[in-house]
Amino acid sequence: MSELDTTQAPTSGSEAMRLFLPNSPFVRHLGIELIELGDDHARLRMPYRDNLVTIGTMVHGGALAGCVDIGIMAAAWAGPRIPEKLRGVTVSMSIEFIEAAYAEDLDIIGTRVRQGRRLSTCTVDIATTEGGRLIAKGLGTYQVG
Repeated sequence: MSELDTTQAPTSGSEAMRLFLPNSPFVRHLGIELIELGDDHARLRMPYRDNLVTIGTMVHGGALAGCVDIGIMAAAWAGPRIPEKLRGVTVSMSIEFIEAAYAEDLDIIGTRVRQGRRLSTCTVDIATTEGGRLIAKGLGTYQVG
């Protein structure tokens, strides 16, 4: 997340995400919607769209990687903590593709498993909205502030 440009200053990390996500061009490009934010987790959804496929109706791996990155970011910000500077960046990220998704809406479930002063370690599961079939798993480090 680059510097958050808003006239309304957020009072929590979760509020910063609620303000940021709908204003991010890349998030909008993927069609990602915020479903839920908790103290250390985030649930988002990427509805299936024809422009996110690699061939036929198979969801492109790059779209899935984008979901992992956004899930890491949302989980890292989720909760009451708000840094002095409203900025952040993914420091590292890995993804394991488990199974292909075909013409399916996907849930992005991000969980912060460790929070340091500025760095958070987060996991992300990408699963089908209908049935919860696991599509991909991600792990990443995110810097807040």
